[in-house]
Amino acid sequence: MRATKRVDFDQIREDLRGRCFICEMLAGNPEYQHEVVYEDESAVAFLNRYQTLYGYVLVAPKEHREQVTGDFTSREYLDLQAVVHRVGEAIRRTVPTERLYVLSLGSQQANSHVHWHLAPAPPGLPLDRQQGAALSTNEVFDLTPAEQADLASRLRDACRVGP
Repeated sequence: MRATKRVDFDQIREDLRGRCFICEMLAGNPEYQHEVVYEDESAVAFLNRYQTLYGYVLVAPKEHREQVTGDFTSREYLDLQAVVHRVGEAIRRTVPTERLYVLSLGSQQANSHVHWHLAPAPPGLPLDRQQGAALSTNEVFDLTPAEQADLASRLRDACRVGP
């Protein structure tokens, strides 16, 4: 069993002061660096710094867009979904996964940059800790930077294999 810690997400949002954490990461701001597991000319996938489920990855367009469908042409949207599929399959090959949750969350008040959450529910996860409860907890895995780098490396390798 991995150790966990509590995270104050309200404080994290306050610290951002309206800045987009994805744009900050892509601009190279060291305060917002994440372990990238996949990148191409238009999309990036990176480990969620706050792993409520082990192997939790976010996929986002590189360009700041806010409407999950309305800011994309059909082709752009389908291209992003191909990245979601590729990364999702990499997650399933890398960590034990009973169900892969795929959803877009965010709001105009916080995390407005469109992104998809790919969160692998492990086999045997109790029902009361699945689905929304798995993503809305303040309990996250207390992974060291080396553990995050190792997980990201394994996911990068799995992404190279393709879907």
